[in-house]
Amino acid sequence: MFLDEGFGTLDSETLDAALNALESLRLSGRTIGVISHIDQLTRRIPVRIDVKRTGVGASTIHVKG
Repeated sequence: MFLDEGFGTLDSETLDAALNALESLRLSGRTIGVISHIDQLTRRIPVRIDVKRTGVGASTIHVKG
């Protein structure tokens, strides 16, 4: 499953509940891809691919976790 930018409109309490649900799914063996620009997600999602724009038409990729 992929979630694309599904967190931007959530308040902090609802975002925390959503991230707890994602963690429960991960612990049950599910794989979920999350596409987001929300900084809080980088602190809560330990295994991820960070893509950073480095210029026009260029990016760098860093695998974390």
